[in-house]
Amino acid sequence: MTTLFDPIKVGRLTCPNRIWMAPLTRGRGTREHVPTDLMATYYSQRASAGLIITEATHISMEGSGWPYAGGLWSADQVANWKKVTDAVHAAGGRIFAQLWHMGRLVHPSLHGVQPVSASATTAPGKAHTYDGRQPYAEARALMIDEIPRLIGDYVTAAQNALAAGFDGVQLHAANGYLIDQFLRDGSNKRTDSYGGSIENRVRLLREVVQALIDTVGKDRTAVRLSPNGEAQGVDDSNQAQLFPAAAAVLDRLGIVFLELREPGPDGTFGKSDRPPVAPLIRKAFKGILVLNSDYDLARGQAALAGGAADAITFGRKFLANPDLPYRFANDLPLNADDQKTWYSQGPEGYINYPAHV
Repeated sequence: MTTLFDPIKVGRLTCPNRIWMAPLTRGRGTREHVPTDLMATYYSQRASAGLIITEATHISMEGSGWPYAGGLWSADQVANWKKVTDAVHAAGGRIFAQLWHMGRLVHPSLHGVQPVSASATTAPGKAHTYDGRQPYAEARALMIDEIPRLIGDYVTAAQNALAAGFDGVQLHAANGYLIDQFLRDGSNKRTDSYGGSIENRVRLLREVVQALIDTVGKDRTAVRLSPNGEAQGVDDSNQAQLFPAAAAVLDRLGIVFLELREPGPDGTFGKSDRPPVAPLIRKAFKGILVLNSDYDLARGQAALAGGAADAITFGRKFLANPDLPYRFANDLPLNADDQKTWYSQGPEGYINYPAHV
């Protein structure tokens, strides 16, 4: 019976366990989106994860909408991410960079750029900005002749990720961000070849993933989706058809793993009253499937034992417990995370969670 403590081969890597660190926005970079030494310490502390997936990392100025989050478009960013990957590798770890374009969730106050999306829509709620929470602005629809440039931004970020020493990249196609805005009919109102049918709405995902594969190899290319229900105002009228179709495309492309974030009705960070789509995706995607959202040791073990998943990503548990695999293996109590320091800029609530002694 497969357990969380069994190794698994992931492309060129052999991961010593299936207790992976989920991508977690933490806001410890600079205003220029350059990683800091704090980040190298933070990630290296968590190197016992079978695999670390970084916080969502901006691919371009256009796509960057989170204060103090890292980027992967400048030489300075690459040089400082190299410090992070070197620290993780020195501690025996493995690390993928998550590539992020926020689409309509970018606020123009950050960089003076109007947000872009599949269609001219406005996200609900308020954005995180350097001047506090502000209502989102209306996005403009990406012109079809801009798509090659957008794909090029992903390619540049992937090239920079390799130069920075990452073991692979994960395309952030979840949580209501740009790729998700193209996937779902609630936000994609296009009438061209990127809108309308499911095949058309999946097209940008397919083209970006193919470009990433051409850049870093299929054995170093992963994707994250969030299939079950609304995410930051982005929703679809038929998730049970859309996401298995997307997963089938990813299966044909041969990506190294697919991660799904699916909160339940009692989710502690986001809720959904929709059933999980993971069982349908499992039938369409034959590669490594990774599940996320509110898993603990027992629930994670059950998912692997029942064949529902091949690995589990843990978020807040890794945030507060740098030695999470050790704690799980020895049935030790877990530190509680401190929500008020999730997105603050200092070491508190970031690198000062103790390992078990």
